[in-house]
Amino acid sequence: MDVRDFDFDLPAELIAQEPAPDRGASRLLVLDRDRGSLRHTHVRALPDLLRAGDLLVVNDTRVFPARLLGRRVPSGGAVECLLVARVGTDPNGVRRVSDPPPDPRLTPELWEALVHPGQKLKPGARVVFEGIHTLHGEVLERRFFGRRLVRLWTEDGTTVDAAVDAIGHVPLPPYIKRDDRLDDRDRYQTVFAQARGSIAAPTAGLHFNQPLVAALAARGVETAAITLHVGYGTFQPVRVDRVEDHRIEPERYRISAAAAAAIARARDGGHRVIAVGTTTTRTLEADAIAHDGAIEAGEGATDLFIYPGFEFRIVSGLLTNFHLPRSSLLMLVSAFAGRDAIMAAYDAAIAERYRFYSYGDAMLIF
Repeated sequence: MDVRDFDFDLPAELIAQEPAPDRGASRLLVLDRDRGSLRHTHVRALPDLLRAGDLLVVNDTRVFPARLLGRRVPSGGAVECLLVARVGTDPNGVRRVSDPPPDPRLTPELWEALVHPGQKLKPGARVVFEGIHTLHGEVLERRFFGRRLVRLWTEDGTTVDAAVDAIGHVPLPPYIKRDDRLDDRDRYQTVFAQARGSIAAPTAGLHFNQPLVAALAARGVETAAITLHVGYGTFQPVRVDRVEDHRIEPERYRISAAAAAAIARARDGGHRVIAVGTTTTRTLEADAIAHDGAIEAGEGATDLFIYPGFEFRIVSGLLTNFHLPRSSLLMLVSAFAGRDAIMAAYDAAIAERYRFYSYGDAMLIF
């Protein structure tokens, strides 16, 4: 399957640079797979589109401010660092062996990160990120696709997580051509967010607010939450020519006993399981593959790449944003609804001037 089959032209002005004024105010393109029909409405209309007994499954991961801006030591040159994944800790990283054991709060952490300027940040380079707290860093080694293994630590008794939360920036995607603002800390976070760990938002969940959640509950629509921490795997570029050759980096997930039970009840009752977002979809389908078609509570990691030809076992409905050309996410929704139907829907969305990508509008696919 050729990656070029998932290409399309998008006018730059349709790439949303700001969120909708209110959650729930985004437009919604509804695609009926059986009828092949499209209709236009708004996310706030979800209670009228769903049925009593339907189960919405959401991703409750929380985005942390993973983008760090600082300077090189001692030159003072500007440095940017996007934390991609925690690798572990390094208790001996910044002390002599003869020193007493350090305060656990000061234990350095090892992170895989994308850094800029990459060519100047070679192993041994030191950096510092300052604000309410000061976070120190050292580049340990080069890795593929411009990544570095970095050691991070503080010297004031603050945990690395607390320092990052205080001085980090919201990791808005590169197609949003503006600096992050304070209000992005709230708006680039879903109302379901609980478990800290993502470097990008599960964007389909950004459309919900508490009144909409309450209206869905009043309609008899149930909600269950699972966790998949969005990492580089979700948005990594497809660098191959054949779809089948692409690989996705593993991302961690957790399914609670309550969520597993809710999904089993819905399926046993013949109700629809509607995934809010591609991350939720991948988590549910990966768990089903691991457990012979059932959902079981537990933790794990998944590198599942869904593309046309995939057999869905759990998900019977999908709420999702509009995705980038040639992306694994566009391939996933094409697997769910059919490539031709999705490309026709995208053409209709462009003609109707829908807003695309993270802060954009949404699709509901049945």
